[in-house]
Amino acid sequence: MTATAPRPSSAAATAKDDYTSFCEGIRALTSIDLLQYKRGQMERRIRSFAQRRGESDLTVYLGLLRRDRGELEEFLDRVTINVSQLWRNPEQWTVLEREILPELIARSSAGRVRAWSAGCSYGAEAYTLAALFRQLDQRTRAEIVGTDIDRRMVERAKLGRFSDEDARSASRTVLERWFARDGDEWQASRELRALTRFEVGDLLRVQPRREAYDLVLCRNTVIYFTEDVRDALHERLVTSIRPGGYFVIGSTERVSRPRELGLVSTHPFTYRKS
Repeated sequence: MTATAPRPSSAAATAKDDYTSFCEGIRALTSIDLLQYKRGQMERRIRSFAQRRGESDLTVYLGLLRRDRGELEEFLDRVTINVSQLWRNPEQWTVLEREILPELIARSSAGRVRAWSAGCSYGAEAYTLAALFRQLDQRTRAEIVGTDIDRRMVERAKLGRFSDEDARSASRTVLERWFARDGDEWQASRELRALTRFEVGDLLRVQPRREAYDLVLCRNTVIYFTEDVRDALHERLVTSIRPGGYFVIGSTERVSRPRELGLVSTHPFTYRKS
């Protein structure tokens, strides 16, 4: 720092304390640490949501969240940003289908490929990956683990059910091959569900097993984190990738100093671990 920061006004200090205390209360209530996210974006999101719910005082709103489970569910839906879809960012899936997965399958140990969907939300990414594996090779034993901090999303992922909106990027032919129409939803086939496993986990705290995966996808998850938090997470995720394995991030994200992590860029937003 080259200059002394101006002393905040009492109003600014109050707002800061109000927000920090609110985040600490949410962490105690849900184990979700909102202080790890970029403050400007997250604070605007929280305050605007609370105001729309009729409460501008975050201390009072925190009390409401403690008393009202339904309100807490609505709040979590807003701040955990559970936005996903089958075949999201189709260009990335094209690279995976045509180049990366065939390579991993060809050199798989004992015919097994292990993948991790880190920040899986309600499972769309994991089921898309499962469908690609089955399209490419029926014999390979693919194991796909999905992890998310939101227990509600993990339970939903286990069901493997998706709306038409979730499926808007999927080819109708591929969709009908791997998903059955059930009312107004698409149900993942038993074959796809057999390849996937979902678990609750906080990516900011989890210590993944070293070199456990051939492929790690962490897409559209870190864009709201501070740079320090993002970089520390990427470093831990990369330790879980076997040499020669791949790390895929979202199309609006970046890896700082990939060479220091032993990563070489092979395609846009895709890295190979050397």
